[in-house]
Amino acid sequence: MLRSGVTFPVLTDALRRLFVDVAATDILRRTAEQTDSRISLLTGVNRKLVKQYREMQPDDTAAPKVVTVTSEIIARWRGSPPFADDAGQPRPLPRTGEPGDAGPSFDALVRSVTTDIRSRAVLDDWLSQGIVQLAQPDLVVLNVDAFVPRPGAGEQLFYFARNLQDHIAAAVANISAAEAAPFLDRSVHYDGLTPAQARELEAFARAAAMRALLEVNRKARELVEADPSPAADTPVRVNFGTFVFTESESPAGAQPGEARMPAAGGAE
Repeated sequence: MLRSGVTFPVLTDALRRLFVDVAATDILRRTAEQTDSRISLLTGVNRKLVKQYREMQPDDTAAPKVVTVTSEIIARWRGSPPFADDAGQPRPLPRTGEPGDAGPSFDALVRSVTTDIRSRAVLDDWLSQGIVQLAQPDLVVLNVDAFVPRPGAGEQLFYFARNLQDHIAAAVANISAAEAAPFLDRSVHYDGLTPAQARELEAFARAAAMRALLEVNRKARELVEADPSPAADTPVRVNFGTFVFTESESPAGAQPGEARMPAAGGAE
């Protein structure tokens, strides 16, 4: 936050507004309870500020259009026949199909997701980002396993906020559970590794994580395409994520040869 210019007063103002919002929408669920006085008593935020925050327009938490369109196109390319092969690998696609040809093409792929954006515009944008490349004769080849937003872009900030929110929510639910933890939240962690061991383990973990993500994506595509109708009642969303993190330890930390690994780590 400091690197991004978020000072302490800015943070405290955002937290006060967040406390008011959570108190009104999550804690005091009945409309009769959602008075400025009750919220002020619950949060410790004075009534004048409570009234001010409640009159403000809510923040827009919807996904940027580029996120929803790009991620959906790539997910379909990686997980849905005829755009993916039996192993779940994206097929190189002709840029456009021949007249009367119902076979897969990049144009057909884009149109299967959206008709608001021309496939040529998507192709030009993806070529500039390096997401795809053109191979002869006029084939579009996917370069990445998933949509990786450019550093600092709005798409990256959206994923940062959503994934951090969901991870914390899962951990809090597990910690608060009276019985079995409802969500998966585990990790494998070693310390005391040499730099070479850490690099090799990180590369192995990245590959293993990507395999798991692709398997989940293929399963999700199968479920959605088997029953594409929207949920009649309350829709449910699922967020499956994984991460790899490495850092140099302090001199007081574990020394090489003293690597340790708990059976599982996390809040579950």
